[in-house]
Parts: sequence; structure tokens; C-alpha cells
Amino acid sequence: MGKKNKDKKKGKGAEKTAAKTEKKMTQKKKKELADIGEDDIERIVAKIEEEEKKRQKVIQMTIQPPSRRANLAVVPHPEKDELIFYGGEYFNGQNTTVYGDLIFYNISSNEWTLCKAPSSPPPRCGHQMLALPIEKGQLWIFGGEFQTPSQSQFYHYRDLWVFRLAEKKWEKINAPGGPSARSGHRMVYSKRQIIVFGGFHDNLSDYKYFNDVYTFNLDEYKWKKLEPTGTPPTPRSGCQMVALKDGKIFIFGGYSKERLKKDVDKGVVHMDSFLLSPDKNDTSGTKWKWVSVKTSGIRFSPRCGATMVSAPNNNAYSFGGVFDVEEGEEELSGTFFNDLFILDLEKIAWRTVHLTGKRSEKPKRKQRKEEDMEELEADESEKSAEATLGEGDDAMDVEEATPDATSIPAPMTVSDDGIFKMTVGGAAPSCTTSEKSLGTDQKRVFMPSPRMNCAMTIKHGSLYLYGGLVEDGDKQLTLSDFYALDIHRLEEWRTIIPNDLSSIEWLGSGSESEGESEDDESSDDSQSEESEQEKEMEEN
Repeated sequence: MGKKNKDKKKGKGAEKTAAKTEKKMTQKKKKELADIGEDDIERIVAKIEEEEKKRQKVIQMTIQPPSRRANLAVVPHPEKDELIFYGGEYFNGQNTTVYGDLIFYNISSNEWTLCKAPSSPPPRCGHQMLALPIEKGQLWIFGGEFQTPSQSQFYHYRDLWVFRLAEKKWEKINAPGGPSARSGHRMVYSKRQIIVFGGFHDNLSDYKYFNDVYTFNLDEYKWKKLEPTGTPPTPRSGCQMVALKDGKIFIFGGYSKERLKKDVDKGVVHMDSFLLSPDKNDTSGTKWKWVSVKTSGIRFSPRCGATMVSAPNNNAYSFGGVFDVEEGEEELSGTFFNDLFILDLEKIAWRTVHLTGKRSEKPKRKQRKEEDMEELEADESEKSAEATLGEGDDAMDVEEATPDATSIPAPMTVSDDGIFKMTVGGAAPSCTTSEKSLGTDQKRVFMPSPRMNCAMTIKHGSLYLYGGLVEDGDKQLTLSDFYALDIHRLEEWRTIIPNDLSSIEWLGSGSESEGESEDDESSDDSQSEESEQEKEMEEN
């Protein structure tokens, strides 16, 4: 008994010490925020939500295309010829803007409409959104994050919202037992359930990655944490996740990091695949199992930040991503991708999408004659190259002399002070020779530029791609371009909004004094525009 009492006292002492430490850190944080004139982020979010509750009516207004942003959500309208955009973030080198606007894009008329409805959610990025064909259409949003413009504070959400499209009405769902606060998670719909997996939480002093699974029952409006059997994926965020027709859930890749020691982190890009399968004999919807699977087909280079969307023909499309390699002790160079892959969800097999380009309008005879001439010229060129390489003692085989542009760098560990500084986990896959050999015609077909964290969705047989991020040295450039691809013809991407990098504002540390003043003016202009727009909308 005496020993137990001593342990109890010792425990109480540790709790008191931890409480005192936390109190000191809180006070220190408050002082730092006061020095920069910034309110506590929880109070900021609460104020935003309270202000939205004061809105009395729905306001809709035709606007220009959305501003630059990444980590947003885009889904197809279940009933109309429209796409729905929500949230996202933009960083100009000094300040971050997080959006909470709900925007509708009419595909037929190429028009954008901003909708402001009472009691809307506070701004966020890194969230997940689903559009479901229930009661003339519902939008479901879970989680995400908000950060102050200075990036000194981060706030992760654990709230669940529904927007009833027919009524244009927001509702916050207060159901207990849901996932903890997070962003970078993934969410799919299957058999009257919303399924949430993974994500991360970061408060600048500590972080945590998740591999838990929750379901939200749309009939009972209740959360349930699943405890699947089998070996689960390791904790991760930003994975690719789609629901299969048979009720199974496919999960591929993702990113995580762990702390090796103070101020030194190790990041891992995951390239493994799993199926989350429901028990066939279970009627409660709570019995599931994890199964590790090996994908077939082509194998591509490690990456994270790619975007995946499922298609009606039991396929899924994946675009872009980034892989970072070490250039020095403290420098990393990111390789961004713009390749498009298709995943056969029945065979769990990857294929590269090769676009054919628009069909020529020339007569077949003339076209065939030109193709024959091109083949003849190519043969002559190859013979000339072989003759040149065959001369002298230093002659070598053409394949040996040509570097493999698609080869994969060996796995490496690097220090990580940002989210995309990493070590590649597991064996590095490589592209097959047949998949990396592209014809001359293929090279001429237009592709959106390389990027990560863009938004994609499919509507009426077209794949739509918007925004994302790309790095240019120390600059992190946010995009606002918009494209469509007919997934039946697979000819070429159609540009809806072109990629205009010349108009991107970047206020880097190289000109801080000038940048700060420019940023203040930009911020004032932005607030003025929002105020004028809000006023105009209220008047309408």
C-alpha cells in the first residue's frame, strides 16, 4: 500500500510539473502574439463562425475565376452541369491566405458564381469534401486546417458540415465520437457511409500522423471508429484513396515524418498499397480487414502530393506529385511531375495515359504519305547516328550512352524542416522500358505543367484539373490554371484558364522591407475588394 501511495504522489507531482510547463508556454505564446498584434487562433476561428451565423440570407453573385490556391476541394454537382469549389490556401512568400468561399462553375456557360449562405464553415485548406446524390444533392466537409497570415499559429478542425444544395443551407453536424482534429486525411463514400482515413495534426511544437479509420452513418448520423483486422498501413497523410464498386477501399502511398532528435526529422514517401475490405457476412457495417496488395502494370517513381480521382468506368486517375532529392547538407531540390496515370480498379493495375493529340483533318492518303516520309527520315537519322557511334575506340552501345531519364534515385535519409524533405521508404520502383518510350507525336501533345496538391474531379466524361503548387528555387508558386480532358477520347487537354506565371506575386526574404510594404498594400487592396464585393452582394 505504501508503495502505491508513493507512486500516486509521484504521479501527481509529474502532472503538476506538466501543468506548470504548459501554463508557462501558454503565457509565453500569448505574449508573443500580443507583440505582433495577433489574437489567439481559437478565438479567431470562433469569431469567424459567429460572424457567419449573423448572415440572414443567401447571396449569390457572378464573379471572376477563383484566385490562386492549392489544397482546395473540387467536386461535381450531383444534379447540375456544374463543378463546386471550396476553400484552399495561397502563400505569397510572407503571408498565407486561407479561403472559405463556396464557388460554382457552370460548365456550359463557363461562368463562376460565388454563394454565401448563413452559418457557413470557417475558412480551411487540406480538408475533404464529397458531393452526394441525396435530397437533390448534399456537400459533406470534414476537417482541414486554418493558419494565421503570419503562419505563427495553426488550427486543425474536427468538425463535420453538410450543405444542402437545393436549399442552399449549411448545417454543422454535432455528432460525438468522430475523428480527432486533422488535415491531409482522405474521405470516400460507400454504401450510405462516409469513410475517413489517416491525416496529421501539427501545432508547430509537435506533430502526429494517423492511420485510424472512422465511418459516419448517413442514416443514423453517427460516427463509429473501425477496428479492422490485419496489418494496417503505417500512419500517413496525403495518400490516394478511392472506393471500389464491391465496397472495398483502395489506399496507395502517402507521406509521414518522425522526429529523430531535436530539430531533426525524417520524412518518408510511402509507395505501398492496401485494400480495406468489409466482411461479406457482416450486416452491421463495422467488421473490416486490412489486406496489403501489390499493384500490377507499370511502376513509377516515388512521389507525394499527387491527386487521385475515381472515374465511372471503374478506373481512377492520378496526376502530378513531387519528389525531393538532397543537393547539399541543407539544400533539397524538388522534382515535380505532370504525368497522368490510370488505375484499373478491378485488376489493381497501373497504366500510363498516352494522349493521342487531336486527329488530323488531312485526307488519309496524304496523311499516310507524310507518315511514311517521317519514318524514312527517322531510319536515315538512326543509321547516321549508328555510323557515328561506331567510329573509333570509344564507340559504345546507344542504350548505354543514353542516360535513363526515368531512373529512380536511391533511397536516402535527409533532415527535414519542412513537409517535403524526406526519405523514400522501401524498394524504389522503376518505369518499364515500354512505358518510358514515348513516340514523337506523344511529345507534341500539350500537358498541364508539373505540380503538387492540385484539385481534380470528373463530370460528364471529362477530367478537370485546377491549381496546385510548384517550386522555383526558394519560391513556392501557387497556380490558378484550369484544364479539361475527355477521358473517352484521351486526345489532349483543353485549356479553360491558361497558366500565367508572370502575374504571380512573390514577396521573398531577399527584399523584406520592400516586400512588407507591398504585402501590406496588397492585403489592404484585397480587404477593400472583399468589402466592396460583399457590399455589392448585399445590395443584390
